Amino acid sequence: MILRDLLEEAYVAMRHNRRRTALTMLGMAWGIATVCMLLAYGDGFGRAIANIFATFGTKMMIVVPGRTSMQAGGDKAGVPIRFTLEDIDLLTSNLPQIMHITPSCGKNATVQYDTRSFTFNVIGEYPNTYAIRAISLDQGRFYNSQDQAQHARVAVIGAEVKEKLFSGRNAIGERLRLNGLSFEIIGIYSPKMQAGDNDINRLIFIPFTTMSDLMDTHYLGSIWFNYETNDYQRIEQSVRNVMAAQHKFDPADRRGMMVFNLMVQLHQFEVITLGLKILLGFIGTLTLGIGGVGLMNIMLVSVTQRTREIGVEKALGARRRHIFFQFLAEALAITFLGGLCGIILAYVVSVSVGRLTLYSAMAKHAEAGDIRLMINPGTLLISVLILIGVGLISGMVPAIRASRLDPIEALRYE
Repeated sequence: MILRDLLEEAYVAMRHNRRRTALTMLGMAWGIATVCMLLAYGDGFGRAIANIFATFGTKMMIVVPGRTSMQAGGDKAGVPIRFTLEDIDLLTSNLPQIMHITPSCGKNATVQYDTRSFTFNVIGEYPNTYAIRAISLDQGRFYNSQDQAQHARVAVIGAEVKEKLFSGRNAIGERLRLNGLSFEIIGIYSPKMQAGDNDINRLIFIPFTTMSDLMDTHYLGSIWFNYETNDYQRIEQSVRNVMAAQHKFDPADRRGMMVFNLMVQLHQFEVITLGLKILLGFIGTLTLGIGGVGLMNIMLVSVTQRTREIGVEKALGARRRHIFFQFLAEALAITFLGGLCGIILAYVVSVSVGRLTLYSAMAKHAEAGDIRLMINPGTLLISVLILIGVGLISGMVPAIRASRLDPIEALRYE
């Protein structure tokens, strides 16, 4: 009964000052809508970054040989480091966290089909590169261990290779020539987002054993692997220690062996994303706080206008807490209705805006790397908690002032 009475009193007070109440609710609605949309932008930015890295495979490392820049033991600096298939076995036996590993050799080759001829990069790797590079097929299949064992001349081509050579025609089962050697196309992998000139969609994958028909594969161009542990820094250091002991260079020599660890970059972007979310949440809270200040001022005006009413209520036996909850309920009712309208507005705007350009402005096939304003339950919960906090603070100050009025002075108020 007490709650119902409070809500009825709040409704009567709000109806009595409709214009003032509507303007106050508008300020609260705009504030909570801003909070929701800014937090949704931060979440969308984080999802876009995650999608970009997921395209390449997050828990993946690329180990590339270089030239030493530091002396180690009796060897001077400037010694070239060269990887062989023995290093693949070495890493596999010493690092149980590795899930899939492949040697990689590549070269630019003249690719011919019918009367068309282009130069594309041909990559020779194990069949498990399908899992390491997070490749998804658009048509056909990827080469398997049987193709690898038989030195099969089969190829999996990228979307742009297919477009250049075949236009809109079917490419599966067709044969193309790589530096004069005939290869059968068995698969076409789906387009991947890629910025810059080194476009992964222009690659041709063939079995590593078959790559020896095009070039000498004794020395590897690089080693690719993915892993199952979350301690990406430790496994990178383990790779450096194992390879440094094998090739006799200092593990701290970054030029002797380069390790590209995608999780390091992902973690850096996660820190940036968290900072962006905090900044956007702070800006949104300040915007909502402005609406809260407006609510506080309106409620203080209401307290002043209803001073005699408060005096009558106290003279009839109303206690401080009754007056306090009466005005707090009115403030929270305005906050609730304004917040509800603001959340609906935020949902309408987020649906209407759709996709905001981010990575697609720099890369092809990168729509998944754009920002989408989607208000998830976590964002909504944080926004509501901020709204409740602002509403309570804005409503408590006038409510406390009203509850502390002296009844005699209040009755004398003109």
